Amino acid sequence: MAANAEKQQGHRPGIYKQKNKGHKHGKHRTKGELERENKGRVSVTVLSKKQRREQRKMDRRHNANQLRRNKKDMVLTEKRRLGSKDGPPHLVAVVPLHARVSACAVTTLLRGEGAGGIVQQERLISGVPESFGILLPRFKQRFIFMNQNTADLHSLLDIAKVADSLVFVLDSTEGWDSYGDYCLSCLFAQGLPSHALVCLGLTDLPMKKRVEAKRALSKITEARFPDARLFSLDTEQEATLLLRHLGSQRQRKLGFRSRRSHLLGQSITFTPNSDGNTGFGTLCVSGYVRGCPLSVDKLVHISGHGDFQLSQIDAPSDPLPLNISAPRVPKPGKGGDVDMIDGGTEETTRVLMRANPSRRESLQAEAEVDPMDGEQTWPTEAELLEAEEARKNKRVMKVPKGTSDYQATWIVDEGEENGELDGDSSDEDDDDDDMMDEAMEGDEDLNSQEPTSSCASEEDGEDEEEEEEVCASERAGAEQHYDANMDKAAEEEGLQRYREARANEMFPDEVDTPLDTPARIRFQRYRGLKSFRASPWDPMENLPPDYSRIFQFQSFERTRRRILTEAAAEDEGAMVGWYVTLHIIDVPSSVMDSVQAGRPLVLVSLLPHEQKMSVMHLLVRRHPRNTEPIKSKEELIFHCGFRRFRASPIFSQHTSADKHKMERFLRPDAPTVVSVYAPITFNPAGALLFKQRDDGAQDLVATGSLLSCDPQRIVLKRIVISGHPFKINRRSAVVRYMFFNRDDIMWFKPVELRTKWGRRGHIKEALGTHGHMKCVFDNQLRSQDTVLMNLYKRVYPRWTYDPFVVLPLPWVKREVTVEMQDLDDME
Repeated sequence: MAANAEKQQGHRPGIYKQKNKGHKHGKHRTKGELERENKGRVSVTVLSKKQRREQRKMDRRHNANQLRRNKKDMVLTEKRRLGSKDGPPHLVAVVPLHARVSACAVTTLLRGEGAGGIVQQERLISGVPESFGILLPRFKQRFIFMNQNTADLHSLLDIAKVADSLVFVLDSTEGWDSYGDYCLSCLFAQGLPSHALVCLGLTDLPMKKRVEAKRALSKITEARFPDARLFSLDTEQEATLLLRHLGSQRQRKLGFRSRRSHLLGQSITFTPNSDGNTGFGTLCVSGYVRGCPLSVDKLVHISGHGDFQLSQIDAPSDPLPLNISAPRVPKPGKGGDVDMIDGGTEETTRVLMRANPSRRESLQAEAEVDPMDGEQTWPTEAELLEAEEARKNKRVMKVPKGTSDYQATWIVDEGEENGELDGDSSDEDDDDDDMMDEAMEGDEDLNSQEPTSSCASEEDGEDEEEEEEVCASERAGAEQHYDANMDKAAEEEGLQRYREARANEMFPDEVDTPLDTPARIRFQRYRGLKSFRASPWDPMENLPPDYSRIFQFQSFERTRRRILTEAAAEDEGAMVGWYVTLHIIDVPSSVMDSVQAGRPLVLVSLLPHEQKMSVMHLLVRRHPRNTEPIKSKEELIFHCGFRRFRASPIFSQHTSADKHKMERFLRPDAPTVVSVYAPITFNPAGALLFKQRDDGAQDLVATGSLLSCDPQRIVLKRIVISGHPFKINRRSAVVRYMFFNRDDIMWFKPVELRTKWGRRGHIKEALGTHGHMKCVFDNQLRSQDTVLMNLYKRVYPRWTYDPFVVLPLPWVKREVTVEMQDLDDME
């Protein structure tokens, strides 16, 4: 027994025994070990694909250095080209920012003999009296200077779009005034090119105060120009320093003009058409090509006047040659290439290229609408008989205009029973619906106001009455003078707009259910959403007729990248720096009238598809100095890139979702997306929004940039119907004042309810016939809570696009000066 007890059987592992992996020796080799083992041999698979080729550390470093060197050489070449004989002259605009300074004083010093420049031509630019060219043989550069009057804001913005540098003239004590600050706000929003700050009158101060005055002025300019250098310009030696700084400073690249050919018209002539088409003709514009090569087959846009076609491009002699003895004239070659040959001193003009009708882009801006596009072929006799039988057995039901098939199933036909659905309601459109919303909100404001009246006490003594008469007679003149400068209609309109904005801020999107109209008829275009973020909404459902006139991209971003890449690689046409003459056909005579009135002509070549209409979206922010409420669908003036137009946009929130809530007013505290019907423009491009006042002046209301082009962007208008909890029993409550009849409750029963305190629920049943309903919520309801129902409908901009914008009146700072004058008179 003892022997058997000592002899034990060994343990045998079962099927669940843990088996650890062995260490993989030699398989975790470094790159150096692999290279030593391969001895320079490379596998065939690596050589067959370029993107998988392994580069050593030194190879990657050399590649990065080469890319850095090439980019640096490209920047230096572009910088040295500007103002040289191979590039366009350096275009400089002198802009005064204070009423006490003048741009003529600056240009007088620059034209002086001591500045080292040779004045080549006076009045070099048509429409700009104070314009001239300067040659600097010492620096081998040439400049074109022009004095720009800031009173014409449109001309100032147009010149800033094409100018290489801006010279801001400041006052020695204040820097810039209120209007100068307003102009700077517009220029910064549009895109500010390279600039220089010039101060006049420092030498008139005593020697001890010059340094202190310059230090104080530098402190003023730090807010707008933190890194800019302040030049004192009182002598011709200082003018030479300014010219050298302008020619050597780093050029700021503006995206909206560097990808498009543009020029400033220097010599402009107009020839009327001979075919009897009065008011139109051929406009010949001469100038230096800037940006990128100019093709004769592309469309051109004249800022403020519209899009046009080119017939040919000529190559006249350069009016501002750096080498005066032997100017160079382009000579046409094969395939649009141009060879440069030496020319004489006489004026020669040669045809550079002519437009090809088969390749020239069309001026078509809107899509052709075919009214028979949705028609079918003629049906057979069997189909006609079947349709006749179906028509006899079919029940006719009236639905609102634009209602889809599945929306029609929501509507209960009660025309035969009680005649509540009138046929006139089918003709209601979105604008009428919005007008009704505005009218209801206006009635609420009027009802909330209580009439105020003041009456004099009958017990006042005779002395008090005499004192009141004396005070009234003293104030009569001041009040009469103050009332004479007030527009009563504008005051009432501003008050109404302010009350609407205040009501929308306190009670966002809330409306009252009308008592005289059923809610299912009043809000028939609205629907409820289970979740604003996740609920589906078909972007192609019930589109307005204006959508048949616009164009849409399958992928706007992919098309934009392709077009900009092709434009950057294009090397045909008139090269940058050439002085050419463009023959623009079918131009109205108003363009020449604008030039003769002293306004500059800015011309830009359009990229493909940029003449076509679509739905453009701009991301803007409210200008901080504008406090007037801006309502949605209100007509505004847009400056987007090189274009200037009027339109009525809608505002919406800037989110990453597929649906975006409409904003009734332009919000001052958050970025807002502005949607508008406008010609297609490829970003980047700056955007400025102006509002025209009744007196003709234009106020800057918002600034931003171009966002995208997407007609399928869904903008939903929300309305909130509110009710009051009448009786509360834990999670259930009786709600009233949301509806006023039983049929409306049954119509909106599927829509979810919410409260201001975060409760969610639904309608369980209707109680009685006067609008009381029993609702169930997810938690206990409080008596001070409010029950809400959200309803949505899709909204679209109004088609009010107008490319012709009236000129603004001179800007006037709106200050209360009359009141102060009246107080002084009373004293």
